[in-house]
Amino acid sequence: MNPTLLLGLPGGPEWLIILLIVLLLFGGKKLPGLMKGLGKGIKEFKDAKNDTSKELEEKDEN
Repeated sequence: MNPTLLLGLPGGPEWLIILLIVLLLFGGKKLPGLMKGLGKGIKEFKDAKNDTSKELEEKDEN
């Protein structure tokens, strides 16, 4: 059996439990800063992915 099939993404109840744990660990005042940092990290990852894709496409065209 494929091990990736056993580990799925969390569903609705699991996300609520995760958010509750994060809120308890970091508190309400630090949570917006954490989410802002997470958003910036995701944006930088997407930008790097897009830049790499463009470079590969340009390399294939030449």
